[in-house]
Amino acid sequence: MGISQDNGRAGAWRVTVRARGRKAGLPPGAPPRPAGRPLARRQDLRIHGTAGKISCVDDSGRTRWTAPCSGIPNAAHVSGGRVLVTTDSLAYTPWGNLGPAVLLDLADGSRIAELRGARGAALGGGRFVLGLEGYDAFDTWAYDRDGALYDSWRSYGHYVVGTGIRVVETDRNIPTGSRVVRLLPGGTVERGPSLTDPQAPEPLVLADGTLLVLDAGVLRAVGRRLEDTVLAELQAIDPAEAWRHHGALHRTGDEITVTITEQHPDRPGKHSHRTWRLTLHQGG
Repeated sequence: MGISQDNGRAGAWRVTVRARGRKAGLPPGAPPRPAGRPLARRQDLRIHGTAGKISCVDDSGRTRWTAPCSGIPNAAHVSGGRVLVTTDSLAYTPWGNLGPAVLLDLADGSRIAELRGARGAALGGGRFVLGLEGYDAFDTWAYDRDGALYDSWRSYGHYVVGTGIRVVETDRNIPTGSRVVRLLPGGTVERGPSLTDPQAPEPLVLADGTLLVLDAGVLRAVGRRLEDTVLAELQAIDPAEAWRHHGALHRTGDEITVTITEQHPDRPGKHSHRTWRLTLHQGG
C-alpha cells in the first residue's frame, strides 16, 4: 500500500468486517522463533541470542563476535554502531522474569553499559529508549551511545519511533490512566487519546504512520498528531473486566486479523477467544 497523502491523518482509514468467529480455549499461539532467525539485523550483520550468549553473524555465516550475558535475550535494537539487547532472567527475581538490558558495541561486542528495562527501541545515532513498568516504575529513559542517560519520561508501553516517539501506554491499572502519547525533549509527555484497556496489545503501524490500536474491543486509528477515530466496535468490554481480555493484531497486506482472548471470570484456567477478519481501506 502506498504512502498516504493525508500525512498520517487517522480519518484517512476505514475497515470492513469480513468474518468473525468464536471458539472455546486459547487461540493458536504465535509460532516460535524459527531456529536461526535473528533478533535484529543491520545490513549484512545479524544479532542472535541464546541463554547466556549474544552473537553477531554476517551474511556469509561467519561469527563476528560473541558476548556473554546473564539472561535469555528476547529482543535486540540496532542504531549507529550500537546494539541494545533486552533479556529474560534465568531465575525468578523480585521483578519477575526481567533480566538485564545490555548495550554493546556492534563492531566487536564489547559491553558499553548494563541497564534495566523490559522494552526498548532504537533512535538515531546510537541512541535508544528503554522502559520499565511495575511497582513504582512507569518510566522511559533515553540513553546515548555511551550508555549515559540524557532524558526520561513518566510513560511506558509500546514504542513507535518515526518522526518522533509515540507510546501506546500499558499501565496495568484499573481504572487505567493509559493514553497514546508523544515523548518530547525535557521529559515532556504530550497526552493524546485516553485508552480503556490497561494492557493494549502492540499496535500496527501503517505506511503513513497511523497507528491501529486495539482498545478493549474497539479498533482505533491514531494519527501522527495524536488525533483518533474509531474504525470498528468489535466487542463491548466492561473497563472493570478488561484484565480478563487480551487482544492481538496481525496484518497481511490489507487484511487484518483481530483476536481477543477472554479468561472465564470464575475458572481462571478456562478461556474462549473471538476472531475478526477485516479489510483495511484508505480513504474516508
